[in-house]
Amino acid sequence: MRIVLSLILTVALATACTPANDARYLISSAPGEKVANLRSRTIEVRLVSLPSYAAASDIVAEGEGGALLAFGGAQWADDPARGMTAALARGLNERTGASAAIEPWPLNTGPDARLDVRVDQVYAHADGIFELTGQFAVSSPEGTVREFVRRFGIRKPVNGTGPSATAEALARALAELARQVSLSM
Repeated sequence: MRIVLSLILTVALATACTPANDARYLISSAPGEKVANLRSRTIEVRLVSLPSYAAASDIVAEGEGGALLAFGGAQWADDPARGMTAALARGLNERTGASAAIEPWPLNTGPDARLDVRVDQVYAHADGIFELTGQFAVSSPEGTVREFVRRFGIRKPVNGTGPSATAEALARALAELARQVSLSM
């Protein structure tokens, strides 16, 4: 009897300590059109700076009264800052043909340009619009390209409801950001 109770207690404790099997959504960048070749052959993409609500693993959307609420049982599959940075680097690589890599720069020779993105807002509004706003700066350690800072404000429709629709809208917004950065360089 003592063995059975011990076994039941062990299973109950293991179940209580096991994290929920929340759905995880990837952060990606939707495909986009190729842009003219850049003067930069290499671009270092610094870790995207996010507001605290967006840096958490929960996927959030605007609820009633304007409050940002987490979708229950849905999380990002990767750290949001790292996931958005990787999606942006992929998008730049696909659109420009330049080698874009996440910091720290992996090669001995430094990059032609560095991209620094600072996000102000990134969430799905209650009215079905996804918003990604902030600024990006391009710097050039070797003076290869002109340096500048530019604001961006991207709004995309959320096609559907729930976390998968929000993840898809984020992918389209990141693709648009990659396009804007590419055209600016």
